[in-house]
Amino acid sequence: MRSSTITQKNLGLDESQKKVSWRFLPPGFEWHIFAAALLLVDAINIGLALRFAYFVRFELPLPLFDPLGVSSIDHYQGLVVYIVPIWLVIFLLRGMYHRTILMGGIHEYHHLFWSTTLALIVIISVGFFEPGFFFARGWILIAWLSTFLFTALGRFILRRVGYYLRTRGFFLSNAIIVGYNDEAATMAEQLAYARNSGLALMGFVDNHLVPGKPVIKGFSCLGGLDSLGEIVRSKKVEEIILTSSALTREEILAIFEEHGISNGAKLRLSSGLYEIITTGLRVREYAWVPLVEINKVRLTGADRILKTILDYGLTIPAVLVLLPIFLTISAFIKLNSPGPIIHRRRVLGVNGKEFDAFKFRTMHINGDELLTRFPDKLAELARTHKIKEDPRVTAAGHFLRKTSLDELPQLFNVLRNEMSLVGPRMISPEEIGEYTKWGINLLTVKPGITGKWQVSGRSDVTYQERVRLDMYYIRNWNIWLDLQLLLQTIPAVIFRRGAY
Repeated sequence: MRSSTITQKNLGLDESQKKVSWRFLPPGFEWHIFAAALLLVDAINIGLALRFAYFVRFELPLPLFDPLGVSSIDHYQGLVVYIVPIWLVIFLLRGMYHRTILMGGIHEYHHLFWSTTLALIVIISVGFFEPGFFFARGWILIAWLSTFLFTALGRFILRRVGYYLRTRGFFLSNAIIVGYNDEAATMAEQLAYARNSGLALMGFVDNHLVPGKPVIKGFSCLGGLDSLGEIVRSKKVEEIILTSSALTREEILAIFEEHGISNGAKLRLSSGLYEIITTGLRVREYAWVPLVEINKVRLTGADRILKTILDYGLTIPAVLVLLPIFLTISAFIKLNSPGPIIHRRRVLGVNGKEFDAFKFRTMHINGDELLTRFPDKLAELARTHKIKEDPRVTAAGHFLRKTSLDELPQLFNVLRNEMSLVGPRMISPEEIGEYTKWGINLLTVKPGITGKWQVSGRSDVTYQERVRLDMYYIRNWNIWLDLQLLLQTIPAVIFRRGAY
């Protein structure tokens, strides 16, 4: 299944590690082992969650619950014998052990939540039709929530093991990109992160490249389209990715005729609109003609409602609780240096609409004049849009930036529906040109107070890496990703990673 041609860039290995190829394993064998281990972990965690629910419902003296009713532990142990298999069967039917979901990051939690909810509905239905299958309502509701949390934790830990094993050559599918142009190069840069993609990208197949000649760093041309079948067989390719914008219609049809319905490698077709496809697509037929419509914004319908609930549900209580801190910081800024308390930065919101993002002022009011005395700092600002040891920053500003307290006023931007708690980094009108083809994507969602860029190092992250992180967030958004990033923000702020 694996080839020794897996590159160091793909796996993130050093020279002493990347020599392992694991050819002795049958194709897909490790996925069966992983699924079996996960099934066992899920069974244990479901059992523990049901026992935990019993503890909370009947053994803790909580005034929420009626002390009357059947609370015999023998009765509930008898129920567990039936409930655990039911739960596992629902997981199985929902594809929770299929490799397309395993190690799928935050999307796995999304599927896990709805699978757990479906299992709850099935168990309640069984209790409705079977008189002997009865239980306390409080117990089953606690069991639902605790089962989701326990199984999510178990899968989180097991996924970490899987990610580590990916650096040793496991859980990777050999892949090639057919057709080469800018879109293919961009895809290769994204897919090269094997820990996330699960692909061992082996190179390109294209008629206009010289076989064996390096194309981009780490990847070369494997041959022309006429040798595609031989490349698939010799390299044990499992994923063929067609760059639709680099191939003619006839070439795509010919490849589909040979590989589209075969039992070998899976065939995947790029959209050809890689730069604008982040917002999602809708297909609608007009007189039996399927036409694709691209959404103008990334979040629509239920997704937009969930994100709004999260934003306002956390921001309103936070503003009320933090009001004394707002007043203290305001006095601190006023006593430290002359000037306004709030700094307004003009930035771009959804669909390019401009607004003022609020921050506590951290610079001297004559900061630009001060900066002209430091040509090296001016060059650093032009290059990275950030300055370490910025001479414009006040003593109070250093503290506020290190602790990220300067960004607290952006909570009011969230209340004004201009920003979100989680989202891409804010972009000023002057910066948008540097994002080139990605700029249109970054304006399809509201900018965030925190996001992938902040939990990944903030100012220590390169400009190109910021774009990649923001693009990942936009393409892969769901409510679980927002919750994950909010939790990851806490240690990032405490340990002040990349804050200056």
